[in-house]
Amino acid sequence: MKKFSTIIYILTSLLFAINIRAQHQEILDKPTVWKEKSNEKIDSTSILNAFKNGNFSGHFRYFFMGTNNEKGLSDYYANALGGGVKFETAKFHNFQFGVSGYYIFNIGSSDFTEKDSITNALNRYEVALFDIQNPSNKDNLSRLEELYLKYNYKNSNVTLGKQLLNTSFINLQDGRMRPTEVNGIWVDFNEIKKTKINLGYLYGISPRSTLNYFEVGKSIGIYPTGVNPDGTKSDYAGNINSNGIFIIGIQNESIQHLKTLLWNQYADNLFNSALFQMDYTYPINSNSKLIFGFQTIYQSALNFGGNEDQSKTYFQKNGNSQTFGGRFGWKNNTLELTLNYNRITAKGRYLMPREWGRDPFYTFMARERNEGFGDVHAVMTKIQYTNPKKTFKSHLAVGYFDLPDVKNFELNKYGLPSYVQTNADIRYQFQGFLKGFDAQLLYVQKFNVGKTYGNKNYVFNKTNMSNLNFILNFNF
Repeated sequence: MKKFSTIIYILTSLLFAINIRAQHQEILDKPTVWKEKSNEKIDSTSILNAFKNGNFSGHFRYFFMGTNNEKGLSDYYANALGGGVKFETAKFHNFQFGVSGYYIFNIGSSDFTEKDSITNALNRYEVALFDIQNPSNKDNLSRLEELYLKYNYKNSNVTLGKQLLNTSFINLQDGRMRPTEVNGIWVDFNEIKKTKINLGYLYGISPRSTLNYFEVGKSIGIYPTGVNPDGTKSDYAGNINSNGIFIIGIQNESIQHLKTLLWNQYADNLFNSALFQMDYTYPINSNSKLIFGFQTIYQSALNFGGNEDQSKTYFQKNGNSQTFGGRFGWKNNTLELTLNYNRITAKGRYLMPREWGRDPFYTFMARERNEGFGDVHAVMTKIQYTNPKKTFKSHLAVGYFDLPDVKNFELNKYGLPSYVQTNADIRYQFQGFLKGFDAQLLYVQKFNVGKTYGNKNYVFNKTNMSNLNFILNFNF
């Protein structure tokens, strides 16, 4: 009965949102003239006017996910339904205030507190639709997301508070019900022609699949922590000290057909990561072009990597890592075909807290990462089709990921064997009466091609498995 009431609540909210959107569009379609009311003129410079003329937006999402593991191991499924609204004021002396919140309902899922009988391990994927810190939580899943003050100057702005960010290292990773969010100050500077500059200081993070904001140090270790380089269980959760993250990013497109990207992320007392990337398109004719890309990342430890006790640190003292990758492809108005490669050298593990975002590699594929590994060769090919109206998009990707042996703890943090992965992704944006809705179907299959020594812990939720996702969104 409770779940039925929950469904009714969400459907009612959804219909209300559709009605609000329709009314809002009707108002926009009519010419508006500001007139005196009750002998009072509307003051366009007042705070009250900024709130009255602010903008409401919303997002509702239904998400089904199911994982089918190797025979004998546990399978899982989940049904999640959620919705939220955002309000942002109109400009008042170039200032704007914004706030948003979201609520998630578990409307029928596996029991995520039950461990697999063979491996004694818990669920990996489906629980992340809800609250990974409390797998039994099915009802109290509300989250304050954004709460910020923004100042606008010409084409630029400065935002202070809880907000959404997309950088190479810290990003939304919006593959569950809600994305990762951050707390801090962020500058978007767009006053130089064909150049974008970002500066930021972040002091809080709310990882996806959690309900709260955490200090930077406390945000590391909420997700599974793997093992130390000596094979002992990592113990850095709750033991990391950091005063925050300093970020600078520069994107330049002053050379025709060439985009250059530079990011440097300084995680105080932890590590520094620098990324350089160049993407070039070479026109063949008016309809098609060649694609070239190059990327490299270099990381180095700061101080003790988070804790003087190396059994409780995140980034080993004096540790460093390096990656480089490339891309070659062809595309026209509807098709895009790419061949992608990435190499993480044997210098050390590439480390970036999974709580902060997904991998920036050309070879990234949804539902798996290469973070936490060294001495990796990854090759991925992808073909993508987009219809002329941009309402339908699909892609098929196949990747081979050659990882260190699962017992090479120094370069294999999570005990993941080499694997082959295929992703089939279909997306559609509805038009007409259903405009505002979009749907996605994602199917993932992973095959083990590495040694597992007969230990199913190296297989369960990692390889020899499939993962099916259906997502329905409504945005207004």
